[in-house]
Amino acid sequence: MKRRHKRDEETTYWLSYSDMMAGLLLTFVLIIAFTMLHAQMQYDEKETELLGKEKELVVQADELEEEREIVARQRTTLDEQAKMLNAQEEALAEQGKKIAIQEETLKEQHELLDKLEAIMSEQQQKLDDIIGVRADLVEDLRNEFDDSDLKVSVDEMTGGITFDASILFDYNKATLKPSGKKFLADFLPRYADILLSPKYKNNISEILVEGHTDTEGDYIFNLELSQKRALAVAEYCLSDDSNILSDSQLKDMRSLISATGRSYSKPVYDQNGEVDMEASRRVEFLFQLKDEEMVREMIDILSEESGSGSTEDSTDDVVEE
Repeated sequence: MKRRHKRDEETTYWLSYSDMMAGLLLTFVLIIAFTMLHAQMQYDEKETELLGKEKELVVQADELEEEREIVARQRTTLDEQAKMLNAQEEALAEQGKKIAIQEETLKEQHELLDKLEAIMSEQQQKLDDIIGVRADLVEDLRNEFDDSDLKVSVDEMTGGITFDASILFDYNKATLKPSGKKFLADFLPRYADILLSPKYKNNISEILVEGHTDTEGDYIFNLELSQKRALAVAEYCLSDDSNILSDSQLKDMRSLISATGRSYSKPVYDQNGEVDMEASRRVEFLFQLKDEEMVREMIDILSEESGSGSTEDSTDDVVEE
């Protein structure tokens, strides 16, 4: 009985210890299980968080790539703008050179313009003088011949004197008629008294005797005829045995007069626009003033540049013969 009781006590002891150990082991298992569950939960949370981070990183990577593309495009644009700026700077530099050249050219042109204005002022003064001299000379010629018995026509603009060739010559002839010699003996001294007077003598550069014919016949025949007629007039007036002019007048007229024939290059027209054959057969005395040719050429040049019709008209009025 004692042994059995002892065995029962021992069995009870080991059962209590085994239960305790089993309970402890279960506790450890529960702790481990709980820890593992907690760790799994934390792992799942971390994994979920990591997945979220990865998505954010993917989105950020996409955004970063877009920004890189934007930056690349902006850089390309900036490069293009830089090239454009460089081109503009070069263009501005070139334009600056052109402007400098233009300014230098303008300066030279201003200097030239000042010189031209001075020349024009001088030529204008000469022109005014010529206009004044010609106007006075024409007026004196008209006063002398308009009311005279001589049948002459004084051009109120140029002072050119025209008389019918029939007074001097027979038809198609170049020999002065007695009536023609008488006419010249009356006309020329009065003409010379005015042109060779102290008032005008120093302003006269040339006196031209021109012969003209009608348009009938050959040009060369008429040219020869007109030349012979002009020469016959000049010869009669200026020959050594001529008593028409004084010695001093003869000397001066010889230095001024020249003779030429114009054939029918300048016919006279009637009111209907047809050639007036009788009026076309004529002899003219024309005078040229000193400096007039030079001033006329300058006015013609200025008229062409300015396109001013009024200037051209006034020029024709001054120097038309």
